[in-house]
Amino acid sequence: MPELPEVETAKNGIEPYLKGFIIERIVVRQPKLRWQVSEKLSEISQQKVTALSRRAKYLIIHIEQGYIIGHLGMSGSVRIVPHDSPVDKHDHVDIVMNNGKLLRYNDPRRFGAWLWTDNLAQFPLFAKLGPEPLSDEFNGAYLFEKSRKKTTALKTFIMDNNIAVGVGNIYANESLFLCGLHPLKIANTLTLTQCELLVDTIKQVLSTAIAQGGTTLKDFLQPDGRPGYFAQELLVYGRKAQPCLKCGYPIESLVIGQRNSFCCPHCQIR
Repeated sequence: MPELPEVETAKNGIEPYLKGFIIERIVVRQPKLRWQVSEKLSEISQQKVTALSRRAKYLIIHIEQGYIIGHLGMSGSVRIVPHDSPVDKHDHVDIVMNNGKLLRYNDPRRFGAWLWTDNLAQFPLFAKLGPEPLSDEFNGAYLFEKSRKKTTALKTFIMDNNIAVGVGNIYANESLFLCGLHPLKIANTLTLTQCELLVDTIKQVLSTAIAQGGTTLKDFLQPDGRPGYFAQELLVYGRKAQPCLKCGYPIESLVIGQRNSFCCPHCQIR
């Protein structure tokens, strides 16, 4: 699934082709995605894109009337292509611009979403989301306070969107390894110092991944068709039984919260 760095990469890639230009129309070929595509999208015409932003793993296209909200789901991707580009069977939504380009959404598994709101502050899917992990609001003191009554595994805790949004599976594994913290460590056993280190590391890992264009393991491609290069930086994720790059001990794989997890049992403490 595309995680925060991949969605941020997608936003940055499509922004030059959308911001400041006019949406001529939106073509919906397949309305049955994770949720029904908002009917409002097919009514949009001659609307200027004023900005693009991201909240958690959602892309937000700001237009004069309101906000188009996209989610890439498990296998979705967005590309910028010319108006006359051939259509694939998994190309479900086109946002046709007045500059000869269109934003094309492709999603083989159809777990993504394209929604509409005229009031971003009251959009229900955003109501319970925690702070952005790259924001000042997400800091060591905040994480320490939130962890006090949490008896869940540390990896599950930092991936909870109510705690912070967008710390996905790949980046949670990598951050915990760099901090020397075991993914099964109980959240409320964290010290303030460990929380500060963990927050700083999460910010560093996510920022590096964004700079590298995200991580391509299977489905994700940048809007220009290039892969994300952070996969070359992975220290533990997907490295089951391979030697730890710090100590040489074999990397372990375990399932936590129905997600594959990877750690070095020698370097990461519980």
